[in-house]
Formats: sequence, C-alpha cells, structure tokens
Amino acid sequence: MKPMPPRTLGMQLVAVTAAAVLLSNLAVAAWFGLGTERQNEAALMDRVVDRAASTALLLAAIPEKSRKVAAEKLSTGVWTFSIREGNPYIDPMNEEESRLAQRVHTLLPPDKARYPVLVDTLTEQAPAQVRTAIRSPRPAIRFVVPVLGDTKVVATFYRPESSPWPTELFVAALVAIAAASLAAAYVARRVTRPLSELAKAASIAAGGGPPPRLQESGPQDVRDAARAFNAMTDEVSRTLESQRQLLSAVGHDLRTPITAMRISLEFVDDAELRDRLLHNLDELQELTEAVLSAARGTGGEVKRNVDLSALLESICADLDDLGEPVSCNVEEEPAPLVCRPNEIRRAVRNLVENAVAYGGRASVRLAEHQGSYEILIEDDGPGIPEADQRRVFEPFVRLEGSRNEDTGGTGLGLTLVKAIAEGHGGAVTLENRAEGGLRARLRLPREAAAA
Repeated sequence: MKPMPPRTLGMQLVAVTAAAVLLSNLAVAAWFGLGTERQNEAALMDRVVDRAASTALLLAAIPEKSRKVAAEKLSTGVWTFSIREGNPYIDPMNEEESRLAQRVHTLLPPDKARYPVLVDTLTEQAPAQVRTAIRSPRPAIRFVVPVLGDTKVVATFYRPESSPWPTELFVAALVAIAAASLAAAYVARRVTRPLSELAKAASIAAGGGPPPRLQESGPQDVRDAARAFNAMTDEVSRTLESQRQLLSAVGHDLRTPITAMRISLEFVDDAELRDRLLHNLDELQELTEAVLSAARGTGGEVKRNVDLSALLESICADLDDLGEPVSCNVEEEPAPLVCRPNEIRRAVRNLVENAVAYGGRASVRLAEHQGSYEILIEDDGPGIPEADQRRVFEPFVRLEGSRNEDTGGTGLGLTLVKAIAEGHGGAVTLENRAEGGLRARLRLPREAAAA
C-alpha cells in the first residue's frame, strides 16, 4: 500500500524540516567521515611501512638459526612474518605498490638498500592464526624486505575491520532532528492554528451562519488575513442586514395600500371586475407576505430543543387533515435537535407542499447519519432537469415549463428553505429519483445547529 504523504501544513513543515536536518547531518557526517578515513589511511600506511622496515632490521640482528622462530613469534594481530631464501615471485608492482616499496627502501640502512623491496597486494583470506574480526573490504599488503644477503622477510599486513561511525554521531543527529522538529512544530502551530480557525469561520459563513470573529494573532501575514476576513464578514453582515431591512420595509409599506385598495373595491358595482381585482390583490398580498418571510429569513426565533420526529409527524398530520396526499414514514424513536422549530416547520412544509403541487403526492422520511439528520421528501412528478436543480433556489425562479402549468407561487418558497437550512448550518438539495419523481434532502447537523 502506497504511504500517504502528510496532508496538513503543520505535518508537512515538520516532515520537511526533519528530512532537511537528516540530509544535512548525513552530508556533514559523510564529508568528515571521508576526510577522517583518508587521514587514518595515511597514518596507517606510515605505521605499516615503519613496521615492515623495523621488523627486517630486528630479524637481521637475530642469529640465523633463531630467525624463523622469531618471525613466527612476531606474527600476532594483523601481521604475519616468515623467512624466505632467494627472491619469491611477485607480480609486477603497480604505482601504489612501487610507492610503498620506495618508502620502505628509504628506511633501510645502506648495506640493505642494495637489495630491492617488493610489495604485492593480496586478495586471499587471512590465515587462521591471524585473530582479526570481519575482514575489511580493502585487500591485504605483502612486503618482501631484505634481511641479510638472499634472506628476505615476508611481512603481510591484513587490514582490520573498519571502524564504525561513532554512536555519538547518531545521537547528535537524532538530537538535531528532534530540536528542529519541535521548532518547526511550534512555528507550524502559530501559523496553522489561526488558519484552521479562519477555515472554520469561512465554513460557518458559507453555511449561512454568523461567523465568529477571528482573533488577529500569529505572524504578520496571518494577522493580515484574519483582519481582512473580519472586515469582509462585517461588510457582508451590514449589506445583508441592509437588504433585509429594505425588503421588510417594502413589504410593510405595501400592506397599507393593499388594505386601502380592498376597501375601495367594496364600492365597485361590477361584480366581475371586482372579482378580478380582488384576485390580483390576493396575488399581491401573497407576494408581499412571501417577501416579508424571505426578509425575516432566519435568526428571529430563539433556538430550543425539540424532537424532530414529533415535529415531522405534526406537519404531516396537519396537511393530512387538510386532505393533502402526504405520508409520513418516521420512526417513533426520539430525534433530539436544537433548532428554531417554527423555521424548520416552515421549511419542511414548503418542501411538502411543493411535492404535492408538482408531484401529486409527498412522502416524508427521516434518516439519521453520524452527527446530522436528513429529512427526505419524495414525489411522483416529472422531476427537474439537473441544470435547473440549483437555480430553483434563487429568488423568484419558477420552472413552470418543466412542472405543472396550473400551479401558482411566488418563486420564494425554496429560497426561504435554503436560507433556513443554511441558517442552521445545514443544506438543502434536489435530485431526480431513478424510479421517477423528485427527492428533496434537507440536512440539519446536530452539533452545528446546537452551537
């Protein structure tokens, strides 16, 4: 399974910082490690050359009959020594081998410097008597150094195991990574916490609720973003309130001339003309009341705890008493919800009446999801084209061509439903059913609504 990269800004910042510190520590360790290895190799070769030359001089001072035994006694650790007569066969020396041979040759006295020093690089394993640990990957070195006349000492140096990187280096790298990660986490918290609050406030505002005022803290860029968001929400709130007051004032002012016109119509003698004018006034009165409802929107009622199941059953019972074809399939188990019940009642009733008017019947169901409720209203009508399923929530939009030609309405019912749903932190959507008809989904989150 492919590992998932960190998704949050804080985790990404910590991961990138830790990776950068780790890579920098590895680079520094490798740089100094290589430098130290080169220095150690140079010092080791100095000791090896000196040991080969000094051993030859020491064996030259020992009687001939004891040299072989003395050479074997000197064979300890990573060195083996043996006495040979004549010139042993050695492959032609390369440049590095010739350089080592020359260094050994310069350490010999003049009487021995007449004879050549030979150096050979070996690939065979060390003998059992050489008590070394795991072999270094670098090959052993064999020196053939003159002792007396044709007598030579063959000194073979087997490289010991390479020294591992010190534990302190790894501890220092871990400490550096931990310190850098903590610093990155602190910086990330100062940046991401205000951004998370900003995202949460923006979500509340997008859902139609009043966004909380953000605390202008953190780095300068984050403070500027919080200040701009607060200014934006203040301006939007002022604009919406101004529009709400304007609609409310227009609606109230229209009531007076409508009432006066009704009174005046009582003096019209022509009954047919009076009926037509009264019908027009009824439509105007209905439009006025719809505008006032849309202007009030949400927020005029205090939230309280209700049983959503009982509320839906009450709405269906009222409509059934009026002879409307409405069925309610709600379980008897309580569905507690903190809301503005009159607004929820108005929203559900609008959806049910639309289903009856345009789809012939309405079926109401309540589904419970984790943290939210869904009120489902279904009908048997022709449905709504997908391209228009969002547009019908706009004010004064009516799709009479795709629904029932004989229905009335102001085109504000679904607008009011949308405002009520978003005012409770929820949403309303429409979708065509596979078996025919339209389904309205009114989602009400319990936690958001209770806030």
